[in-house]
Amino acid sequence: MTHQPDVLVVGRSCVDHIAVVETFPEEDTKAPLEFRIAEGGGQGGTASSCIARLGGRVLYAGRLGDDAEGAFCLQRLTAFGVDTAFIRRVDGGKTPVAYIFVTQSTGKRTIIYERSALPRFQFEDLLPALSRDPKILLLDPETTYLAGALKPLGGTGIRIVYDCERWREGMDAMMAAADFFIPSFSFLDAPPLGFGGLGFREKMVRLDARIKGVLIVTRGGDGAYYLWKDQLYHVPAPEVPVKDTTGAGDNFHAAFSLATARMWEIHEAVRFSVAVASLSCRDYGGRNGIPEEKEALETMKRLETQRL
Repeated sequence: MTHQPDVLVVGRSCVDHIAVVETFPEEDTKAPLEFRIAEGGGQGGTASSCIARLGGRVLYAGRLGDDAEGAFCLQRLTAFGVDTAFIRRVDGGKTPVAYIFVTQSTGKRTIIYERSALPRFQFEDLLPALSRDPKILLLDPETTYLAGALKPLGGTGIRIVYDCERWREGMDAMMAAADFFIPSFSFLDAPPLGFGGLGFREKMVRLDARIKGVLIVTRGGDGAYYLWKDQLYHVPAPEVPVKDTTGAGDNFHAAFSLATARMWEIHEAVRFSVAVASLSCRDYGGRNGIPEEKEALETMKRLETQRL
């Protein structure tokens, strides 16, 4: 018997090569490497792994090359319990890699990534996965161009969560399609929005007026902000020993998608997401620090929703 998935994730997978240094060097200098690791990465791949770690039923649809890097990504997704039936291995394709430099003294990371040269997903490619009737469709930034093709999902009951990184092709259509539009704080300063000179609250209100769904903005170590019934709310992040912020945003979107699939109300869903994203920063790489559901729920209970 095939169970209905909680979330269908569509987006990027890659290999993350993570190099840890005590202090990030200035240009044209050098610094000693403390250690390095390799892990599966990419917004879609990491979000899928997070949902599975939290006990959710997750399908992942994406492209991988038929190279060693693609085999590594597939192995890591399988190890987390992700359903990989809708991953396509492209003959002769090159799986992208990313080089991530993590500074031990701050926990911050600098990413240099390869653009994917794999064929783009088309909406028709998703139909077999959509036929499994997922409760949530989580789209990562590299799938923004699909927004205009999502109209057939109207009335199906599948809700769309969109991970917004920066302005991309199809953004206006995505603003009109997503049920939950979740950008990072820096997106509020995207030139096409024209919000220069406005305060944070006004930027939130202006962006909320341009989108169809619920607006939630992640702000790193400051937690998340969201508008609900014309009221601005804030969930501060818990104090955790931060080693690496790689994947925190991906894990926020993953946790929110799972909570929404489980029909949690918005305030609970955001607290859960902040808890998961924060805890995931305790270890190196985007996946090693992802908590089990029990720990995430315990941390969530200590968080407060502030009405601003």
